Amino acid sequence: MDIDAFLADSVATAEGKLYAQGAGWNIIHTQVVPARHARIGIGFIVRVPYTATNQMHKFELYLLNSDGEEMPLGEAPPDAGTADGKIHRLGGQFNVGRPPTLQPGDEQLIPFAVNIDGLEFDRADSYRFVLELDGSPEKELRFRVSQVVQPTPILS
Repeated sequence: MDIDAFLADSVATAEGKLYAQGAGWNIIHTQVVPARHARIGIGFIVRVPYTATNQMHKFELYLLNSDGEEMPLGEAPPDAGTADGKIHRLGGQFNVGRPPTLQPGDEQLIPFAVNIDGLEFDRADSYRFVLELDGSPEKELRFRVSQVVQPTPILS
């Protein structure tokens, strides 16, 4: 299987299609650090080959900082039982059938949309979202958080 993926301001899926707003960036500009970003959308399309249909597949998404440490993606529900009360990975399962019109060798495209609200960055640095398929890292979406310093006006 193969994955096409991108970062956006917001993403959604409907009727087997992926919709994106503000897609195709790799830098978040902020005036203050630590920073809280309103929303990050991750859109991805899994290309499922004919031979991988009618099987259960699993995907996971997580965020790493430049030190390779997993970062929290948000607050966990009270009954989640996480050690730090945070969610560190998002994921799910999917099973694509083989319709009668699918020819041997054809692939099917499965769109996914993940929106993460209020993600916190403690420093201006490089980060990367990692997408795993069936336990194997398949795609990295690298980006940077950049602190923008406003010039101080000179009064004379």
